[in-house]
Amino acid sequence: MDAALRKTLDELPPDPGCYLMKDRAGEVVYVGKAASLRSRVRQYFDRGGTDDRIFVPLLADLLGDIEVIVTRSEKEALLLENELIKKHRPRFNVRL
Repeated sequence: MDAALRKTLDELPPDPGCYLMKDRAGEVVYVGKAASLRSRVRQYFDRGGTDDRIFVPLLADLLGDIEVIVTRSEKEALLLENELIKKHRPRFNVRL
């Protein structure tokens, strides 16, 4: 993981919101929501994590940037996540 991405992870807010994971070309590859952006996004990079989705191990090498959007509540984050997935159509979001 490069230094810029590590810095982004270190500066994530503990607030609810959405995160957009982008590849090195700037294309959105995954959109997610979180009650705590700091805790949720860092889980993707924990070595002993329990997330068994196929794409998670690929993220450390694939990602170029993570953009976050802070919301006022988890409900607002859920609605925003839905809109962002429809807008960007990221390849790792399959449910919406």
